[in-house]
Amino acid sequence: MNGFLANAILYMLAAIICVPIAKRLGMGSVLGYLFAGILIGPYLLGFITNEVEGQDIMHATEFGVVMMLFLIGLELEPKNLWNMRQLILKVGLTQVLLTALLIFGIGIFLGIQWQISLAIGLSMALSSTAIVLQSLKEKNEMNTPTGKMSFGVLLMQDIAVIPILALLPLLVFGQSTPVEATSGIHGFIDNLPGWGQTIAIVGAIGIVVLLGQFGFGPLLNWVAKTRLRELFTASALLIVVAIAFLMELVGLSPALGSFLAGVILANSPYRHALESDLEPFKGLLLGLFFMAVGSTINFNLIYSNASVIVSLTLGVIALKTIILLIIGKSKKLRISSNLSFAIGLSQVGEFSFVTYAFALQLGVFDQALSDTLMAVTALSMTITPLLLVILDKFILPAIDKTHQDIEKEMDKIDEHNKVILIGFGHFGSTLGRFLRANGVEATILDSDPDRVEYLRKMGFKVYFGDGTRAELLHAAGAGEASILISAIDSTPYSIKIVELCKEEFPHLDVMIRAKNRYDAFELMEMGVKNIYREHLDTSIRMGEDVLKKLGFRAHTVHRLAKQFRTYDEDALKILVNYKDNQDEYISKNKQQIEMQESLLSGELMRKFSVNDQTWDSDSIKEAEKSENKSQ
Repeated sequence: MNGFLANAILYMLAAIICVPIAKRLGMGSVLGYLFAGILIGPYLLGFITNEVEGQDIMHATEFGVVMMLFLIGLELEPKNLWNMRQLILKVGLTQVLLTALLIFGIGIFLGIQWQISLAIGLSMALSSTAIVLQSLKEKNEMNTPTGKMSFGVLLMQDIAVIPILALLPLLVFGQSTPVEATSGIHGFIDNLPGWGQTIAIVGAIGIVVLLGQFGFGPLLNWVAKTRLRELFTASALLIVVAIAFLMELVGLSPALGSFLAGVILANSPYRHALESDLEPFKGLLLGLFFMAVGSTINFNLIYSNASVIVSLTLGVIALKTIILLIIGKSKKLRISSNLSFAIGLSQVGEFSFVTYAFALQLGVFDQALSDTLMAVTALSMTITPLLLVILDKFILPAIDKTHQDIEKEMDKIDEHNKVILIGFGHFGSTLGRFLRANGVEATILDSDPDRVEYLRKMGFKVYFGDGTRAELLHAAGAGEASILISAIDSTPYSIKIVELCKEEFPHLDVMIRAKNRYDAFELMEMGVKNIYREHLDTSIRMGEDVLKKLGFRAHTVHRLAKQFRTYDEDALKILVNYKDNQDEYISKNKQQIEMQESLLSGELMRKFSVNDQTWDSDSIKEAEKSENKSQ
């Protein structure tokens, strides 16, 4: 198929078919895009006729990685980046150096020239920023220990690209037949002496910092005054493209330069507008990049050298995983978090394609070696998301179920209270602090050892253990307690607690947190009476504040909110009988909403006593006095 429009239709159609299927199967969008690229590549349907075409598309769509790092930079204020310096330097630098040295050593052991071994080691030390960050964002893990450590390593790797590209030309002098590097990789900087190159690099970084501080703000402000959304979008694209171009001119990583610009603009009032305008472009370009990676996998080469390439790929993944596991263990990551961290970063990254091309151009690599390394890299980028799916679906659930007993024994509980509180996250800690502030002590249990340790440092007496275990509840004094509260955000976990209490502690008054009405229905069918939907009271309280700001009397609002909560909970008892019949459920729900609105209208028309005015704000009272005087 020829022509830009035909290719555009082809890529979009492949993505629309493959990505939803992959998401539905729980594989994530990255695998969907990779499979789409393989499907339309030269070895299956053949719409992309050769690997070169796929590589051209991949190099063009690497701009998606640049945009992604710019957007990540926008979310990081400079002080937060400074706070990450230990993570970036210690964890990230350790990973890069250890991986490069081990691969270099293995190459020397196998009799490969030291220049080639070093170039391979440095290139394969890099991981895929695009795959790792996209996976973390989809799983909402960017702010977890796994996400923070992964980001620190990736940022260090992006920084490492600069000295790696600077080092590769020096390896030529050890080759028997060096090939003169042609210009194009580093732009005009190749023609400068060493001191000139240093000045150019420092100057480029200085220009980015100065533009971020004093140039981009006025530019965006001037464009924003036109009130033309498309012009603001063009300005956002101009900033990213210009920075990428400047970085390429001086031989720096465009992604790193864009990240730096994003960090500088993190405090800009236009931060959120930039994010919303660039996000669609980033997503589309990243998707095309992953498809291009899939289409560049040379299955003929893999088939003809299957044992070598598959062994190399699995060996690199295994080696990087072991190194990362050791680093994660030294940072005291839990085993489940450590596995996610290590396997997530175990592939070879997209910037390695750049170093391979440069090494080939310099004559460090020959064509056959370059093709083999590119096949290993593309294959590793395809295998790692599959390994993460297996990890998330099968291995981590098994570890989470059994590891706590292995890692840490259940705490010995030395107090018995009338209230037992299971789960001390955001919801549970707020509840626990409220009870303690009113003189009610609760025996607090939590199954997350990291959280237990953290809360103990903050002065809370929290016991580690699984609240679904009868022996733990016996030790916590459930036999003498009056109330058991489940503040866990997992309904299946709460259901186990309810079943256990019915069997072992039927005297307990069980109070359960539910995410929504559907979880509440499930608990109601089990006979649970005290169910607390986590968003109900917050939503009503916000509604109360809206009415007060609109001039409603405070006590009137209080009465209306109380009635609405009562009507809503009564409606829940009716709707639970129709939850499995969608048509009936919709019909009954509509009836209940109409009834609630009618009853609340009646409440609003009632004449309340003069005492209602005592709840009013001073501004309402003053306004009424002024109105009475004018009359």
